[in-house]
Amino acid sequence: MHHPPTRTTRRLIAPVAAAALLGGGLLALQAPAAQAAGNVVKVTGSQGDWQLTVDGSPYTVKGLTWGPSVADAGKYLPDLASMGVNTIRTWGTDATSKPLFDTAVANGVKVIAGFWLQPGGGPGAGGCVNYLTDTQYKNDMLAEFPKWVDTYKDNPGVLMWNVGNESTLGLQNCYGGDELEAQRNAYTSFVNDIAKKIHEVDPNHPVTSTDAWTGAWPYYKRNAPDLDLYAVNAYDAVCNIKSDWEQGGYDKPYIVTETGPAGEWEVDDDANGVPEEPTDAAKAEGYTKAWGCVTGHTGVALGATMFHYGTEDDFGGVWFNLTPGGEKRLSYYAVKKAYGADTSGDNTPPVISDMTVDHATEGVPTGSDVRVSTHTTDPDGDAITYQVLFSSNYIDQNKALVPAETKDDGDGTLTAKAPSKTGVYKVYVKARDGHGNVGIETKSLKVIPPKVDGTNVSQGKPATASSFQTDPTGGCPCGADNAVDGRSDTRWASDWSDPQWLQVDLGASTAIKHVQLAWDPAYAKGYEIQTSEDGRNWTTVKSVTDGNGDIDDLDVTGTGRYVRVNGTERGSGYGYSLYEFGVYS
Repeated sequence: MHHPPTRTTRRLIAPVAAAALLGGGLLALQAPAAQAAGNVVKVTGSQGDWQLTVDGSPYTVKGLTWGPSVADAGKYLPDLASMGVNTIRTWGTDATSKPLFDTAVANGVKVIAGFWLQPGGGPGAGGCVNYLTDTQYKNDMLAEFPKWVDTYKDNPGVLMWNVGNESTLGLQNCYGGDELEAQRNAYTSFVNDIAKKIHEVDPNHPVTSTDAWTGAWPYYKRNAPDLDLYAVNAYDAVCNIKSDWEQGGYDKPYIVTETGPAGEWEVDDDANGVPEEPTDAAKAEGYTKAWGCVTGHTGVALGATMFHYGTEDDFGGVWFNLTPGGEKRLSYYAVKKAYGADTSGDNTPPVISDMTVDHATEGVPTGSDVRVSTHTTDPDGDAITYQVLFSSNYIDQNKALVPAETKDDGDGTLTAKAPSKTGVYKVYVKARDGHGNVGIETKSLKVIPPKVDGTNVSQGKPATASSFQTDPTGGCPCGADNAVDGRSDTRWASDWSDPQWLQVDLGASTAIKHVQLAWDPAYAKGYEIQTSEDGRNWTTVKSVTDGNGDIDDLDVTGTGRYVRVNGTERGSGYGYSLYEFGVYS
């Protein structure tokens, strides 16, 4: 199975009272926003003393990136406004955007309206464009983006236009060496072409372009003079932006278009070799710190849209969302406080100050009990309920959180069943207070095959296979010996075709009684366990036609010097892949 590399990878308006928000909404109904005159937004001032103005009044961007659908704008934008948020950022603008702009206006919020350019998204993103030669793509975008600018330029929900997201960095996934440099120069020059075109259509709103690190800014400085300001996504590195700007000799201000706690790509690996996710408290502090560093660059940093107001309740959602599953976390209240909204009467989430998983590094067998210990307190004295969930993201890139049946022992100790497949999982504990708040902590756990009585006579013995993968991007080479090395983090992986086989030479004729197969997600639905004395003539001692990729524990009766698993039907679109092929006497 080919595993892609992980990245992995990513406003001085006073808070408005609830009554005023309601009144604003009623006014919007009486006088539709589509008929209102658009605002004039400018970057004003001079070197090191800039500010953003809306109709002549100073405006600091106090924002969040926007995750919900346009259809849910009416549901969530009042909540953002109650947090002191005056701006949201999007990554795409098209025919569906009008209700978002209009609902934003009704709630006193403006939009940094994005336009997506390939490759986009920084490391791990796809969609390679040749910015030197692909005139069709460039002409299409030069026509597309200004069309939507013309459509929405008079909507008072628009704050500015943002062209591209992390593509200067993302081009490294498409090119290298001198060609990469040429493409980065061509890309940023093209961004400038779009900026000029947007200015022709709409002289009343600024244009910026977001990238993933300040290393992109020299390209913009050289090739994109028509941008009104720069923009950057920076997480743990956000407090370095000021010195980077000063050392770069830039003559434009900037906004931070994504920031928050340390990302997956910025933290150390834990003892199981997976990135160690910050605690809820550390994440909350990450937003506080980020806002302090943005506001600390007076006259140059014009604000931020911190990441992320989203409701996805999965691996990435738990890492970054303020409201995964619609529940509020410590980070939600940290942003609300940073933006100056009143938090004095808020009921806030439970805090898990300690979490340990028994046998996390030595491993627990599939299907066995997993014991999780927590120390949790609730600031408001609310009763706490717990839930344990598992993620297999670092095994198969499935980012879903799978709830496990959870037994609460009443003292912060929880018991859940381990998953049925081997590998390193993330274990999540959610602590809820019954008031819409949640505390979430996570640790890794190694899940290993169940112990088998007897001696594993295949471990460390010579193994061969019909084929094996060599592609290094999938964590390979994945040779046959990996399936008999006694390790749960190495694997044999075959070509993507039927049939395929893996065999081990036990060195002498041996009576066997049990075979244990620890499959990768690229498993066998149909296969045979076979023995042979000479490695040429085979006797089938077990046939399986309903394999599901879990640990296969098979009682067999046979004798031979050689034992092989002969795959006849793949259970996925990939090949056959085994972490371990255990043969027991």
